[in-house]
Amino acid sequence: MHERLIQLLELLEETPGDPFLLFALAKEYEKLEDTDQALDYYLFLEQSHPDYVGLYYHLGKLYETLDQPDRALATYQKGMEIARAQKDQHSFSELQNAKTNLEIGG
Repeated sequence: MHERLIQLLELLEETPGDPFLLFALAKEYEKLEDTDQALDYYLFLEQSHPDYVGLYYHLGKLYETLDQPDRALATYQKGMEIARAQKDQHSFSELQNAKTNLEIGG
């Protein structure tokens, strides 16, 4: 198993449910091309910490990779709503651009 992955899993044991660690694990599984595990961690993060706005861009991109454009669009839209509520213009713009690009290209 990949060393960084082991470290992240050990840290998660120490602080279960930590949103940053869940996000980092999802990204690490993506790097290792284990999309099922990445998706599981993203979805758990979304369920347990729906206000973690950084997840929506990456989850949407993973849905695009998995050829699920409708889920990607819905994910971007949900993330935009959360970013707007948090007054996070940077995240809102990133999500809006990803959504627009998918709509135009899809």
